[in-house]
Amino acid sequence: MSDPYEDSPERTFDALPPARGRGFAQTWWGQAWLKALEDAALDSEQVKTGRRLARAGAVGAVSVRPGRITAVVQGRDRTPHRADVLLQQLSEDQWDRFLDMAVERAGHIAALLDREMPPHLVEDAETAGVELLPGLGDLEPECDCGAWDHCGHTAALCYQMARLLDQDPFVLLLMRGRAERELLDELQVRSVPRAEVAPVRDEPYEGVDAAEAYAAADILPPLPAAPVLPGEPGQPPSLDTEAGPAADVDPTALAFLATQTAREAHRLLAEALRSDHEAHPVEAELTAAQDAVRLALGAAESPEFPVTARLGEGSGRDREGLELGIRAWEYGGVAALDVLEAEWTVEAETLARARAALESAWEEDERPRLRASRNRWTVVDGQAQLRLGRDGRWWPYRKERGRWAPVGPAAQDPATALALAEGRE
Repeated sequence: MSDPYEDSPERTFDALPPARGRGFAQTWWGQAWLKALEDAALDSEQVKTGRRLARAGAVGAVSVRPGRITAVVQGRDRTPHRADVLLQQLSEDQWDRFLDMAVERAGHIAALLDREMPPHLVEDAETAGVELLPGLGDLEPECDCGAWDHCGHTAALCYQMARLLDQDPFVLLLMRGRAERELLDELQVRSVPRAEVAPVRDEPYEGVDAAEAYAAADILPPLPAAPVLPGEPGQPPSLDTEAGPAADVDPTALAFLATQTAREAHRLLAEALRSDHEAHPVEAELTAAQDAVRLALGAAESPEFPVTARLGEGSGRDREGLELGIRAWEYGGVAALDVLEAEWTVEAETLARARAALESAWEEDERPRLRASRNRWTVVDGQAQLRLGRDGRWWPYRKERGRWAPVGPAAQDPATALALAEGRE
């Protein structure tokens, strides 16, 4: 693979090995790329042909440059074809808005450098009027086979591109018009701190009666600026005093709850200060059993507070049950915990979509034998299981010490989830 820091705006990736027995896109942004292909292609058979070609390793080296990706793809008859897929580049104004947004949120840059593309980066970009991921009809095909729509060759190239995007989201930004080195240089220039002088008030504002405030709303001073997010949660006051605790107060538990409350307050403030905060639904209040798992995760991260056993007892879980709950919470919060602990009958329409996803996830001769029970599909004579969440995503499970345990985050593609469940990722 070529050096991403070279001066050329083009990168060339060596041909990838066949992708048998695994899904093409493991990340949510890779799956979004494939969705843009699958939703726009007029001939679903060509998409299936492309998936088979890519899975068999028929796609050669992939060249990526602004607005275009190119590869030589061998057809089913071994005839080589040049396939191109075009994606519109961002305008200079859009790049300015994206870079300004990224500079204001250092976490976005850190995530990209870790080869991650968190959903809130894409959401913040959309708020700034910049569409990073392709949508319906954005992936324009060109192939020397003469097809006017996506053919098997361009579809195969798209599937291979999903694997490259999984490894490095900067590849998408290169298609949109900027190479990694150029982007990082521009971000560094824009990150130079600029002095900001806060206005000095000679006298503090005095309070006013509520009725007067309502009547004179147009002459009141403006609201103060939003608070600045602290770099880390605050520390609760020390409970180490000369006075002993009351008989019904456990100092260790109280210190733990104060620490977790500070962490949660910091998280909520960070969410509230987001520019698109008002567009997100209010989180549902956790039940006592759900909150016990959330707190138990904090206890596991803070071994100085031995309160895990009490949380298990209070939530009706044994030690193993609480450990499984913590694992599920780490993979997906409330949704993952619901999949772990609840079993439900899938409605007919949802069940039909689930079966269609299972049938299309593998070629017929590679499809595993699955036994269905409500929202759970278990590999026959195996130790792996797929669980369908209420939102249509698939959760990977594996049998450990006689109990089904979550082993990874949810995936839109059941083949991806099963690969995680079977330890093939």
